[in-house]
Amino acid sequence: MSDSLCIRDRVAVVIGGTTGLGRALALGLAGHGAHVVPSGRRIAELSETAAEIEAAGRRTLRKTSDARDRKSLDELCSAVVAGLGGVDILINAAGYTFKEPTLNVTDEKWSGLLDTNLTGVLRACQAFHDALAASGHGRIINIASLGSFLSFHQVAAYCAAKTATLSLTRSLACEWAEEGISVNAIAPGVFPTELNGHLVMNTARGQEILMRTPMRRFGRPEELVGIAVMLASDAASFLTGQCIAVDGGYLASGVNS
Repeated sequence: MSDSLCIRDRVAVVIGGTTGLGRALALGLAGHGAHVVPSGRRIAELSETAAEIEAAGRRTLRKTSDARDRKSLDELCSAVVAGLGGVDILINAAGYTFKEPTLNVTDEKWSGLLDTNLTGVLRACQAFHDALAASGHGRIINIASLGSFLSFHQVAAYCAAKTATLSLTRSLACEWAEEGISVNAIAPGVFPTELNGHLVMNTARGQEILMRTPMRRFGRPEELVGIAVMLASDAASFLTGQCIAVDGGYLASGVNS
């Protein structure tokens, strides 16, 4: 099994790979031997992440992209194929959230979040499809959420987008299986990052989450790396259309006291 879990010298692209969980995954895959291209909108954060990947002895590129801009994703794919010879792994980790009573959410705020968090995943999958099919063992890993399964108070747009991302994962898994592309998702539990830290750290909301989590703590970003490596490797050669929750037992939980 040690050989089947090896991702050394495979090429991974992480959309949204310069901050938060995406950055942790980009650095984690590099630590397991993959060449990793993290991409995001801000060149300073991209360059910092790329420098850490290079310090680990892995190859990378510095090219910005925006999940809302199809042309930028097409150009990113072309640059990776030209510079690193192909693409084996795509991770879709770009996204954001906001907390607001759903009654007050405007069309613009709703559409903007879905455009990044849902349609951005579709754009990236379409942009990288041909390169992943050509690799012979293409892997797509979408970042879902506990909100793919459950309602969280006043984040309806985010939960709707993540629920649809899980459905998209299943649809693409079925459509692209014969082309040698596996499509799976990871649903993180609550991992405080710059995206959501203000909502859960030292708040009543955070305390309720901890009460409902059997492990009684939040996740650490590095705790997502192992499952991502497995999904990216040959160990997952017959696994597609699935979502694995890394949540400290949250979804399994009933009464915890």
